[in-house]
Amino acid sequence: MAHADNLLLQQLPKADRRHLLDQCEPFDLLLSSELSVRGEPLSHAHFPISGFISLVIDVDDYPALEVGMVGCESMLGSELVLGLAKTPWRALVQGEGKSWRIGAEALRAEIVSSLPLQEVMQSSLLVRLHQQTLASACERFHEIGPRLARWLLMSQDRAQADTFHVTQEFMALMLGVRRVGVTEAAGSFQQSGFIAYHRGELQVLDRAALEAEACSCYAADKQFHKELTGRKS
Repeated sequence: MAHADNLLLQQLPKADRRHLLDQCEPFDLLLSSELSVRGEPLSHAHFPISGFISLVIDVDDYPALEVGMVGCESMLGSELVLGLAKTPWRALVQGEGKSWRIGAEALRAEIVSSLPLQEVMQSSLLVRLHQQTLASACERFHEIGPRLARWLLMSQDRAQADTFHVTQEFMALMLGVRRVGVTEAAGSFQQSGFIAYHRGELQVLDRAALEAEACSCYAADKQFHKELTGRKS
């Protein structure tokens, strides 16, 4: 982890990036571990290098629902740029990997002294708000199959590999649907040769076909992120 392989950190000028990394520590993202708890102060921010994190919301006695995903393209804790310490979601490690971790107070000090860091974090927060808005509309209007295709593509993007670990139960939880619905949609993708799935290991065999199956939210999300990062380049 000698290099800042997080895309947000790469947008910072070298001096700002070096100073920020001096305040960070390498951190292992362990599968299913919780990095933040809903309604409690956020103790650390994370800049993932590999692996990815799901943001899940709990409402009453209903199953948890994913409202966002964070990988090496983003960060966990961008809301700290607003001075907030509490979050309405839980941050759950969905794919094992590594991150740069920094204490919330240390990051706030860096924000005060670095305008480029403020701008990068503001962009990250705006992307997250866009992603969460899309997630709400997607859950309401789109069918399970296209939503599953979108979710698999998002996971593959952040896993940075064709194969990653995920269970059908977890997919159902993230999409907020019954497991039987995910089983049928995933089974259809497997029969069509889009994916291979065995004992929790999922392999994307035909990404182009999944992109064709995915709802419009996937392309919209990528385009919005591209526009924001393009302004920073």
